[in-house]
Amino acid sequence: MTDRIEKLCAYLDPCESFADVGCDHGYCTLYMLKNGLCKSAVISDVSAKCLSKAEKLLSHYIAEGAVKSVCCNGLEKIDKRTQQILIAGMGGDEIISIFQNSYIPESFVLQPMHNARKIREYLLQNGAVITEDSPFESGGKTYFVIKGKKSGVFRPYTQAELAFGQALENPVTAEYMRGELKKNAEYLRGNLNRTSRLQIEARINFINGVLNGEIK
Repeated sequence: MTDRIEKLCAYLDPCESFADVGCDHGYCTLYMLKNGLCKSAVISDVSAKCLSKAEKLLSHYIAEGAVKSVCCNGLEKIDKRTQQILIAGMGGDEIISIFQNSYIPESFVLQPMHNARKIREYLLQNGAVITEDSPFESGGKTYFVIKGKKSGVFRPYTQAELAFGQALENPVTAEYMRGELKKNAEYLRGNLNRTSRLQIEARINFINGVLNGEIK
């Protein structure tokens, strides 16, 4: 199990039923079962070849009937009543597409590889509630975990939170923002047209404003 997967698993909650969509090697499902955090689980992937890796790891639990393996696109064959659904390691646009083509789960844990802001905006625009939105660092990269429910008491987001999550005071978030400043400063050294230059300068000003507490 990689460091990223170990840190991601810490965000998972105890539940009766669990589904790992795009399960890769199946390590998160193994974590849930070994630690008694769920009674039943579903592993899924759009690729039968990829799914076979998780099936091999979880063969004991599959034989016992605790794990069901389904080859499908997104949530296509995942029961809506599943208490907790994990979607990790995909792009934000891909996760949004999965929800658009099926449903927003009752309870979800999302770890997008990029475009976390788009996911926040989509969830909030569609009545979902984000209960936790914080980052972790692994291998020199920052990963955002977005947890929530299909419905509940709405919590509005500020512009800063849409961009960087709820945990603006988290040192990992601050370090991520400083990295974004460096990246955008490098872009400014390139041969840019006026429009691109203005967009990057606006981005830098926005990040500085968040870091300095001037933009909430």
